[in-house]
Amino acid sequence: MKTLSVTEGRQNLGAWLKRALENEDVGIVVDRRVVALRPAGVHSDDFVPQEYGVTDRQAERAYKAVKADVREARASGQTKVFMGELC
Repeated sequence: MKTLSVTEGRQNLGAWLKRALENEDVGIVVDRRVVALRPAGVHSDDFVPQEYGVTDRQAERAYKAVKADVREARASGQTKVFMGELC
């Protein structure tokens, strides 16, 4: 394992992260303890509850309300088709 100080890790963080992605053992010493750099899986099914602090039921209700608002805005001509140019 390659261990680094926080300063060493910060100086070339991108390179160390890439090495960790290639399954190389890389750790950063913080308060005399080693914190390992490792790839982590992201689970999108728990993103909304963790990010916004809502229950699945609340998230579903908000989704349906936004969907209804968009449908209504489209029906009344309040929306425009995006043609790929912001300006």
